[in-house]
Amino acid sequence: MTTPTPCAAATCSRTLRDTETATAQAVCTPCVDVIGVWLRELPLQITVLEGSRQRETTGASAGGRTAHRTAPLPGRADVLNLLGPAAWTDVQDEHGDQHGPLPIAGVLIPWVRLITEERRWNPPPSLAPEDLALWLAQPRPLTWAARRPWAGDMRDELHQLMRTVRSTTSLRPRRRAVPQPCPRCDSLTLVATDHQLYTECGTCGSMYTREELALAARITAATLDAGAL
Repeated sequence: MTTPTPCAAATCSRTLRDTETATAQAVCTPCVDVIGVWLRELPLQITVLEGSRQRETTGASAGGRTAHRTAPLPGRADVLNLLGPAAWTDVQDEHGDQHGPLPIAGVLIPWVRLITEERRWNPPPSLAPEDLALWLAQPRPLTWAARRPWAGDMRDELHQLMRTVRSTTSLRPRRRAVPQPCPRCDSLTLVATDHQLYTECGTCGSMYTREELALAARITAATLDAGAL
């Protein structure tokens, strides 16, 4: 009996299917799908971040002027950190001046650079985080990256980035219950998330496409009809 191969992402508990190992995937197909979802979501999140640059000011007002105990920052530090620039090459921080979360571009650039250098592909038109994200989300680089030994690290880094970004913007995909029993465990805990290909069972962790759930519903209906005869 073949030992199941775990998905290379530390943030995923699934094992690879035979069809995934046959194509040399290092991460499972649901992980590949969610990476694409995150990357395509980033431009929208960046738009919200751009609109959240300014810090809300509060304080006692004297003569129509706001009083501050210290000079106010020019904007929200958490937002400015995420929107900050990043270099194409590695930067040495000998004096420890850099702090806080990496900018979005700082997370994406190393992966774009790694893929373009290994595959000799043209990079995105700019180092703007939107361009970097949409370049990585293309089927060709995303499919190729999913087969590399470092695919799990890429998934884990993007997972942490999206947690930070969504926490900052308070903008998260909507999750909704699916009124259908799970084809595997029969529980009513199926949940669909906006823009994601797979619907997940909250009880057994199984994941299904819309087509698979539609087929399961037809089989269940046929079985019930046959039993009623």
